[in-house]
Amino acid sequence: MELGASVVENLCLAGDTAHIPDKCFDQLARKACRGVLSETDRNAIADDPSFKAVDKAVLKAAYSGVVALVLEAAKHDADANGISHFLEECKFTPDRIQSFNNIFLTQKPSMQILLGSVGSCRPHIVDVDWRLDYYIKSNHMERINEAVYLISLKTEVPGQTELQEVQFSCSLEQLQDLVGKLKDATKCLEKLAQS
Repeated sequence: MELGASVVENLCLAGDTAHIPDKCFDQLARKACRGVLSETDRNAIADDPSFKAVDKAVLKAAYSGVVALVLEAAKHDADANGISHFLEECKFTPDRIQSFNNIFLTQKPSMQILLGSVGSCRPHIVDVDWRLDYYIKSNHMERINEAVYLISLKTEVPGQTELQEVQFSCSLEQLQDLVGKLKDATKCLEKLAQS
């Protein structure tokens, strides 16, 4: 796991009993895990009465550090030993390390499922249907004499079971331009795959 210096500093605040009392630490870890898993539980520490004795700025920094740790640990599939080693470097007490591991490891599978559903994958084209229509005239003009291609792309979106359809129409020149750009993109991807 690689965490930035500010995150490590915030984690050190969370591990320091002078800043976050022992009775509040378990709540902080639980709220951080719930905040990652549920949008309604995000920032739930702000008005929680169990954190009244804790300075708000320190609480906010500690919360952000624990959330960052939770996300990174779930992302890298960290086990109890890896987390323990990292928290020892942040000056956590053995009791806090054990408590954090117990809370986090029960929630880790749910977090990994959530992280797996987050992505920036584009839809994949899996099928193409097309039709050529030739317009002779329209309501506005007497003679058009123009070919129009009607294209229907069937796309598969990661995480969805049904295919989605994208339809558009274009002229011969626009279609040739599209095909040329697709060929160029394919060549670029092949070059990247070879390197």
